[in-house]
Amino acid sequence: MARRRKTLSPEERALWDHVARQVQPLHPRRPKAQPQKTAPMPDDRPADVPAPPPLAPFTIGARAQDTQPRTAPSDPPVRMDRRAYTRLKGGKLKPEARIDLHGMTLAQAHPALTRFILSSQGQGRRLVLVITGKGSRSGDDDGPIPERRGVLRRQVPHWLTQAPLSAAVLQTAPAHRRHGGEGALYVYLRKPRQG
Repeated sequence: MARRRKTLSPEERALWDHVARQVQPLHPRRPKAQPQKTAPMPDDRPADVPAPPPLAPFTIGARAQDTQPRTAPSDPPVRMDRRAYTRLKGGKLKPEARIDLHGMTLAQAHPALTRFILSSQGQGRRLVLVITGKGSRSGDDDGPIPERRGVLRRQVPHWLTQAPLSAAVLQTAPAHRRHGGEGALYVYLRKPRQG
C-alpha cells in the first residue's frame, strides 16, 4: 500500500518559511567555475634533444612467438611422423621390448634404464615400453614426513631428456591403457647411426 504524501497546512508552511530565512547554509552556493584553458606545459628539454617519436598503434600479444597452446607443460613437442605418433598414442603400435622399473630404487633404475635404451637402439629397435608403475598409494613408511609416491614415474621422463639417453630418444608419450596406461611410457628411438 503506497503512502500518501502529506501536504503542509498554511500555518506549517509559514513557520517553515520563517525558519528557512534565518538559517545560514553550511556550504553556500558558489557560482559554477568556468573551465579554464590550460596553457601547454613548457618544454624543459634542451633544444638539441629531439622529441621522442609517437607510439605506433599496437595490440596486446601481436608479437607473441608461440601462438599454439600446449595441452600441458610436460607434453614434449612431436618430433616423429604425425600419423605414426597418432597410432602410438592410440596403442596401435606394438612395443618391440619392455623394461619394468617398478619396485626399483632410483639408484637401481637409472643405470638399468640407460643400458636398456642404448642396447635397444643398438639392436635396431624403434619402439620400447618403459614401465614405471603408478606409485603405490599405501607405503610401508608412514612416518612424520610424508614420502612422495610415483618417484620413478616423474623421474624417468627427465632422465630420457638428458645425455646419454637424449641422443637415442626421438619421442616419448604416455602409454595406452592396454600397455600400462599411466604407469608406463612409450619411448620411440632414433635409428642407430651407421658407420
